[in-house]
Amino acid sequence: MALFGRGKNTKLTAEDPSVLGQPKDRRAEPDKSGYGRSRKGPFDASEADTDSGYVDLGSILVRPADGLQLRLELEEATQRVVAVTMDLNGSSLQLQAFAAPRSEGLWGEIRAQIAQSVASQGGTVEEAEGSFGTELLARLPADASGGSRSYRAARFMGVDGPRWFLRGVIGGPAAENREAAAPLEELFRHVVVDRGESPLPPRELLPLRIPADASPNDGGAAGTSAPQAPERGPEITHLG
Repeated sequence: MALFGRGKNTKLTAEDPSVLGQPKDRRAEPDKSGYGRSRKGPFDASEADTDSGYVDLGSILVRPADGLQLRLELEEATQRVVAVTMDLNGSSLQLQAFAAPRSEGLWGEIRAQIAQSVASQGGTVEEAEGSFGTELLARLPADASGGSRSYRAARFMGVDGPRWFLRGVIGGPAAENREAAAPLEELFRHVVVDRGESPLPPRELLPLRIPADASPNDGGAAGTSAPQAPERGPEITHLG
């Protein structure tokens, strides 16, 4: 199945779910997430078998699902890939992975920074408990015609893993509808982060890539299409 191409959308299908997300032997580590991350996901590369069925995007590996489309996003100044966006059922889940200290988590401090950033844009933030611990529901100002002010919702999820931090941002109807968010939460739960062994300072964005062996899709395979080319990145990318 040709998964990758340039300038098109990607639709990914789980061809054999039985081979996906099977855990390997897990290394002992403190649970910085507070909800049993090593058992419930997202997973570290040492904790999951990704030899078959996953899409390898460098530091982030994702599990295919029916109707899923992937977009890679570019940072305008550097032209590097800075985020993976998963589009499903009219909503989206943006993924970014960052280096983190081995002994402590980043999510508590980062939540406060996100709240401050949203407030500076004229938005509001509400803290709540979700499937992956404490999260933020933000309402961000959106462009509106006719002089009226409108808002768009964004749900920020953060997970501290071994030497990495994974942030997920749900947008669209699923940001405010838990039932609609369930398929995206399931995708987030099965994300695998490959931190690598290179020394990196905390909060450094882990590298993303288009697979070197990716082949363009001419649309001949039923139910699949090639992924969209990288585009301009998201508003909130760096962790400060």
